[in-house]
Order: sequence, then structure tokens, then C-alpha cells
Amino acid sequence: MYLLRCADGSLYCGWTTDPEARLKTHNRGRGAKYTRPRLPVEMVYQEFFEDRHDALSREWHIKRMSRAEKEKLIRPDAEAGPDSGSVPDSGSGVDSV
Repeated sequence: MYLLRCADGSLYCGWTTDPEARLKTHNRGRGAKYTRPRLPVEMVYQEFFEDRHDALSREWHIKRMSRAEKEKLIRPDAEAGPDSGSVPDSGSGVDSV
């Protein structure tokens, strides 16, 4: 499961088995319809799961979060803002906004 920050500052949530390849696909304009007009995108958050069901469940829950909650997820140690965004090492063991 991953979150992307689009060029317009919006966030996009999705899931994949290969985050690196999926990011490249998005940035080539071949990803989600939502991200195509908002390029480039950057990966700002990832979680990894053992199975597809768990990843899809987490994606569903994140898509229902407020923007502030998503920003806090991305940068729990900083106040939410449009410039926040790094790919934290999610040790949780667990891979359109």
C-alpha cells in the first residue's frame, strides 16, 4: 500500500506488489487516471503486507482518512503541511485520496 504526493500537492493512495515499478508507471503517465494530469508524483509513504487482502483493507481505511490524518501518517513527528513527505520505514510488517 502506498501514498503518492502529486505535483498539485494532492495525495493518491493505491496498492501494488512492486512499489518502485508502480511509481515509474505513474510518472510515465500510464498509472491511475487521477495521477495522469498531476505529474510528476513522488512516493511519500509505504506499508508492506503479507497478502493482497490486508493491503486492500488498509488502502480502503486510508482512503477514508482526512487529509490531516494522512499527513500525520506520512510525517508523524511534524505538523501536517504540503511540504511534508518522506518514505518512512514502516516496521509494521504490514504494503484516490
